[in-house]
Amino acid sequence: MAYADRLTLAPRSVTREGIDALRAAGLDDRGIHDACAIVAYFAFVNRIADGLGVELEP
Repeated sequence: MAYADRLTLAPRSVTREGIDALRAAGLDDRGIHDACAIVAYFAFVNRIADGLGVELEP
């Protein structure tokens, strides 16, 4: 979760050490790629929705 937070809030702060921590936690290159892609996808979708003024249905 720390990686997702950092990638969302301050993407330029993601460092080699952060990636190494993901590997130490058991992720391989594919897992790191997938985590990055999922975080980026949700950021993209949320920005599109916000930019178009989309509101959640009650």
